[in-house]
Amino acid sequence: MFKKGDMAVYPTQGVGVIEKIESREFSGHTQNFYVLRIVDSDMTIMVPVTNASQVGMRQLIAQERISSVFDVLGTPSENGKIASWSRRQREYNDKLKTGDLLEVADVLRELYQIRTEKELSYGEKKVLDQARRLLVTEVALAEGAKEDMVAARVEDIFH
Repeated sequence: MFKKGDMAVYPTQGVGVIEKIESREFSGHTQNFYVLRIVDSDMTIMVPVTNASQVGMRQLIAQERISSVFDVLGTPSENGKIASWSRRQREYNDKLKTGDLLEVADVLRELYQIRTEKELSYGEKKVLDQARRLLVTEVALAEGAKEDMVAARVEDIFH
């Protein structure tokens, strides 16, 4: 599915570059791994080739789908607010774990909307920052744009 030099998205961590594909032996079984260096954090993740799709690893969003991301951001959420932060946090983390950029956009939009009504808690701010980072980095790389320009587009939607 991926080859050395490809960009891939790993859910909750963001966009990475496949630095190499290497074989490792465990308990007498040889398995191939993608060695993925995350662009934002310089962290390295090893993903078994056979598990890549199961963990949600995917290609960068196609350029023609980027407008859908901004449509999600710009459409007010119809969701009734889930009262407890712990339930919302669980829902948000589940959405981020899908690795689907439209789900990430949904989390970002909801937290921005909540922020207009009240001060976000520390946990909410962390999730908002993570969702913003995941979205801005991927859209910037997919468009070949600067991250600060994409971040400004996102901020403009909510102001």
